[in-house]
Amino acid sequence: MREKLPVPVLELLTRLQKAGFEAYPVGGGVRDLLLGRAPHDWDVTTSASPRETEETLAHCRVVETGIRHGTVTVLTGGMAVEITTFRTEGGYSDGRHPDTVHFTKSLAEDLRRRDFTIGAMALDWEADRVIDPYGGETDLKNRVIRAVGTPAERFREDALRILRGLRFAAELDFTIEPETEKAMRETAGGLAAVSAERVRAELEKLLCGKAAARVLREYSDLAGRVLPEILPMVGFLQHNPHHDKDVWEHTLTVLENIPPEPVLRWAALLHDSGKPQHFTMDAEGIGHFRGHPSTSARMAEEILRRLKCEKRLIREVTDLVAIHDIRFPAEKEQAVRYAGRWGEELFLRFLELRRADTLGKAETGEAETYYRTMKEYYAEAKKERACFSQRDLAVTGEDLMALGLKGRAIGKTLETLLDLVQRGELPNERAALLQKAAGALA
Repeated sequence: MREKLPVPVLELLTRLQKAGFEAYPVGGGVRDLLLGRAPHDWDVTTSASPRETEETLAHCRVVETGIRHGTVTVLTGGMAVEITTFRTEGGYSDGRHPDTVHFTKSLAEDLRRRDFTIGAMALDWEADRVIDPYGGETDLKNRVIRAVGTPAERFREDALRILRGLRFAAELDFTIEPETEKAMRETAGGLAAVSAERVRAELEKLLCGKAAARVLREYSDLAGRVLPEILPMVGFLQHNPHHDKDVWEHTLTVLENIPPEPVLRWAALLHDSGKPQHFTMDAEGIGHFRGHPSTSARMAEEILRRLKCEKRLIREVTDLVAIHDIRFPAEKEQAVRYAGRWGEELFLRFLELRRADTLGKAETGEAETYYRTMKEYYAEAKKERACFSQRDLAVTGEDLMALGLKGRAIGKTLETLLDLVQRGELPNERAALLQKAAGALA
């Protein structure tokens, strides 16, 4: 495995070793190497103190990102490598942060404080072997998430580890070992102490995991600790011939069928969150949820604000949830009209969500055909330089002012011209548009 280490990481390890310190790649990077995946991040653990690390690696830029806890980030070769001194931790009186951190010279003690066995492995890069005191390599082969030591202790120390465990299960499509699962549920009350930012980071990674739907299905009670709005959906029957699943199962099917991109996954999770509030049943015993898209959009905004998501993501998810139930036929005119009305990025995301939403219903036959047809129409319209919005018209408001139009009449005329062009009843040519506008003025 040594040959798979990036050159900048190997150089840092070598410098620390030559200075008389132990240093090992640890955690997620080792896990990913064993899984045959390219690591996204590299962490190194060392017997050197933070100051000794800084002095040894003075040729690099070193940032004191977590100096109190023994961590510095070294920027080298286009990489950011976190280097942390071997350490042990005192109690966690706030259920989130260690009260004290003690530096140690023992790798074994350092690995003992870690949360899950698959992250409690280090790479002895000189001997080219894995240091694995807790059976992480076996758990990787068995596709299991298992806490290091006594599970309840790990989660009482830091409740965020509960969400991390769910996230790893979703990302890797692993199962959670029974004692670890039991301890997660027993200590779930500690999640109330975790910051919104940390919750959001773990939830988003979970949502974008390949097994997100399965994990949320099995652990809706735990997810509901930080997203209580999902709980009313669980088991909520729809009593509608278009739906053969309850609201939660439908939601999870939508999640399974949409690309793993944050805006799309958040929208899939929350698109029907308002349904339980809007349920009515008619005289024939058929359930309806009139008005649920606007409520779901409002709930999505409130949830994402609470989790301190970026403003852009909040806006994009909220907009998508608000329009998700709009229906129009698969026609090129409609592709042009709605791509222009909503913006092209939102329109394409709408198509993804509509496809996934339909695949979550009782009748799924038109999902793929509609999606493919509208994508083709949109691509054709782009190639033909279709008129998506008033900006694409061959005339402007100033041209209409020159004809004598004023105030609101300018905007209404531009709307009319755009509609006629999109319907194919008028060419998007300056002379034809001015003639039509002048005729309306007369």
